[in-house]
Amino acid sequence: FMTSRERVLTALNHQEPDRVPIDLSGHRSSGIAAMAYARLRRYLGLPPRPIRVYDPVQQLAIVDEDVLQRFQVDTLELGRAFALEDKYWVDWTLPDGTPCCMPAWAKPDRLNGEWVLRSSVTGKVIARMPEGVWYFEQASFPFLEREDLDRLEAEFSECMWSGIASPPGPIAAGPDGMAVLAAGARALRQQTDRAIIGLFGGNLLELGQWFYRNDNFFMLLAGEPERAHRFLDKLTEIHLRNLEGFLAAVGAHIDIILFGDDLGMQSGPQVSPAMYREYFQPRERAMWQMVKQRAPHLKIMLHCCGGVRELLPGLIDAGLDAINPVQITCRGMEPSALKRDFGERLTFWGGGCDTRDVLIQGTPEQIREHVRQQIRILRPGGGFVFQQVHNILADVPPANIVAMYEAVIGA
Repeated sequence: FMTSRERVLTALNHQEPDRVPIDLSGHRSSGIAAMAYARLRRYLGLPPRPIRVYDPVQQLAIVDEDVLQRFQVDTLELGRAFALEDKYWVDWTLPDGTPCCMPAWAKPDRLNGEWVLRSSVTGKVIARMPEGVWYFEQASFPFLEREDLDRLEAEFSECMWSGIASPPGPIAAGPDGMAVLAAGARALRQQTDRAIIGLFGGNLLELGQWFYRNDNFFMLLAGEPERAHRFLDKLTEIHLRNLEGFLAAVGAHIDIILFGDDLGMQSGPQVSPAMYREYFQPRERAMWQMVKQRAPHLKIMLHCCGGVRELLPGLIDAGLDAINPVQITCRGMEPSALKRDFGERLTFWGGGCDTRDVLIQGTPEQIREHVRQQIRILRPGGGFVFQQVHNILADVPPANIVAMYEAVIGA
């Protein structure tokens, strides 16, 4: 019998554990929408608990211990060590009328008939959610009208994706922030035998898109390479400095460090392999080498949506150990071909259930068969952790969620 941590690490080391490891809410793209989570708890007959939304933008719920145990979940996000006290939460209401709690530092306001989220520094509106919409969308692009590289780090607070923090958020900010982070990580390590995932980020392509807007950043990469390199150099300098502090604080207490950069689309990569090698691979390699040098036990995982098959050789060469969410409905992401061509060098942390069509529209029996088929393809030889393809969305029926996890547990 393996502990959860042993099970996950065995799979990451390309050996088959005693059963398929399961991730639910171990990071910000393996979770469940708060509206779906409230219905799931009722469906399972579990006692009512406050629904805490740890990711205000995507409105994802903190998954409680009773649900983690029910589905034999093997992972835990480092953020679960923080914001445990009621003082960090404020009441709010989800779009379907379900009461919930939002982080006190990210409570939405009403403005002109819609919900908005504001910068914690300037009060500027950086995200908006119109009536009838279930998630927030970006409303501020800091470099849209004027680029100022001297203010790059300061402008993180003025962008939705970099400015709206999940726990620990401001709890681990300020001069003693790293000590607070370290203490929380140490305590969590002592409390759980689950594999702990530390979310770092280190986004490159995405941060350019968040700051300049997608169209402008693509034009920058294609038409003004020297200017693009200056931006990315400055950004990487910031990431490396932050990464050094993060590793010093939590490296000894976590098992996986998660980076993020959505490099793909439904139809394939957002950038060519040549552009990836010019702009992004050297900077990823610098960050990932720092991890290997400072905390060699850590496994490096990248959250990377879309069809990225053509980029996988470069990502592996840069030092990547695992990729999620393995978006199997995208061009080039056919799971048997991915397993055949990359399975010995890369762990597929995801691809376990298609959330776009199957999980939301299928019957429980169709979902069970789909999940069993994915496991038959991805499990052999290790290198597979079960995660559905991205978060469980707000309108997924609870019976379908239960069918998915029961299929994994019974595989």
